[in-house]
Amino acid sequence: MSPLISRRVGRPTAALALLAAAALATPATLAVAAPAAPAVQAATGVEAAAAAPAAPQAPTVAAAWAAGTRAYLVISAPADVAAAKSAVTANGGTVFASYDAIGVVVAHSTSGTFAATLRGVAGIQQVGATRTSDVPADAYNPALPANPAQSATTLTESNRWDMTQIKADQAWAVSTGSSAVKVGVLDTGVDDQHQDLAPNFDAADSVSCAYGKPDARTGAWRDVDTHGTHVAGTIAAAKNGKGVIGVAPGVKIASVRIAEPTSTLFFAENTVCGFVWAGDHGFKVTNNSYYTDPWQFNCPDNLDQAAIIEGVRRAQEYAEGKGSLQVAAAGNSNYDLANKTTDSESPNDSTKVTRSITNACIDIPTELPGVVTVSAMASGTGKASYSNFGRGVIDVAAPGGDGATGVYSTLPGGKYGTKSGTSMASPHVTGVAALLASANPTFTPADLRARLATQANDVACPSDSRCTGTTANNAFFGEGQVDALKAVGGTTPPTGKYFETQTDVAITDNTTVDSPLTVTGVGGNAPTALKVGVDIKHTYRGDLVLSLVAPNGTVFLLEDFANNDSADNVAKTYTVNASASAADGTWKLRVKDGASGDVGTVDAWNLTF
Repeated sequence: MSPLISRRVGRPTAALALLAAAALATPATLAVAAPAAPAVQAATGVEAAAAAPAAPQAPTVAAAWAAGTRAYLVISAPADVAAAKSAVTANGGTVFASYDAIGVVVAHSTSGTFAATLRGVAGIQQVGATRTSDVPADAYNPALPANPAQSATTLTESNRWDMTQIKADQAWAVSTGSSAVKVGVLDTGVDDQHQDLAPNFDAADSVSCAYGKPDARTGAWRDVDTHGTHVAGTIAAAKNGKGVIGVAPGVKIASVRIAEPTSTLFFAENTVCGFVWAGDHGFKVTNNSYYTDPWQFNCPDNLDQAAIIEGVRRAQEYAEGKGSLQVAAAGNSNYDLANKTTDSESPNDSTKVTRSITNACIDIPTELPGVVTVSAMASGTGKASYSNFGRGVIDVAAPGGDGATGVYSTLPGGKYGTKSGTSMASPHVTGVAALLASANPTFTPADLRARLATQANDVACPSDSRCTGTTANNAFFGEGQVDALKAVGGTTPPTGKYFETQTDVAITDNTTVDSPLTVTGVGGNAPTALKVGVDIKHTYRGDLVLSLVAPNGTVFLLEDFANNDSADNVAKTYTVNASASAADGTWKLRVKDGASGDVGTVDAWNLTF
């Protein structure tokens, strides 16, 4: 069976949902030892103040849960929070949590008129119900997630397709990231005792934000599903010889569980709690492979949804003001986020209805200002079939898997398995952002966003009318696919226009092959210091002679390897004075194999002008 799309952001078809249910009925399929047995999971809803905030406050009087209890965001100016809390208690509600620095109170009430009444109170700016179902009784006395027994693995690390596609395997030879960089996994939780995650896990900064209030008890952060553990492994599974390796295996990861047990839904108050926690605990990057339930899109002309937008927006702005960059999945509905018309998936905590929407309605957190929005790619250079897209919405792309090829990563209990989705693409970008932060410790979130854009490799649109824009920036891939190797280059990345081909060209014995690369939009002549990056997989490279062929036919010798050079592969950057040739046109990397017995492939090569 092919790996199923992660349901954490967007929804698969009904047929996929049935397959997911069948897989869940046989959990032993999760205990895989090789990619041949993919893992699946089923759950819905996946996608600065001057002074430090006061700690989130519990109700002053312990409240007892009652049927009909609903949750609300009550929003005011930060200076008016005390008055807002008084108004909550005076009008049939209780204060469940309060984020004073951003003016957001999480209130509970059983009154059907609570929101309408509070909206009429002076100083209160917005009030919105965050769900269309009751708050679970568990919110008042949360049970700790299960602590799964751990299985040892016989798997040894190998280069996986998703890591080679973004050159993470090459990046590790330069840097695996800094342990001073903390990454927050805002998700279903993380199995902190997993053999591939324990070496990098930061328990002191981990927490549960389920129901909208921090719960820092030991283990509260653990996984109530499998999704968050899978995401965590893609970001930072340790380079320890076991299982898999994350994009940034030297950084620290902390779990912020924002999914509630049983439903595994991510309500707005949970996300608010998670973002404020991220800001206060020094997370340099957070990964957000979910959308805030119960609305796939929140619309500002709906009073409840407008309050959700504002509350989560303030929390993300607070986190960014504290130095934290948010990275988020674009969603799995094959939906054009730049041309919204309908939403048939909401609310997902009660009865779904089909409604007409416009571009004013947004998927949060992924469409909030400052958040890096990630689309998914299949193995190769194509958009994953399920991935959302949108001109001006997608920032960058990364491997998410598709069809029979999924992303292989960690699962609770020391296990491993395969998933596909924009949920899997986003942690690749988060890992690259962590590598950038490691190489550039003074970078702000704005610096990291800008660098993620400039280091990405352009991916041209396929023959698909929905993919509008240019090769440099389009609806399917934004600025392009992230590149971990560039991310570890420190503060001096290439400054000119960058072009790359990842089309494989076979190198056979005693032949000469050309790998073409088309350059457009540069203008004028090539520079005197044209950078030529070469990635060739070939045993015994002494067989090889490498040359660059300019559009005007001029041939520049890059390297004639010594005949006795028995090393494998070529991963080098050459500098060429190509100023006599026009920049625009078709350039070629020419590879001559002058012997028998060893063959290989031009894996990728690039030009930086």
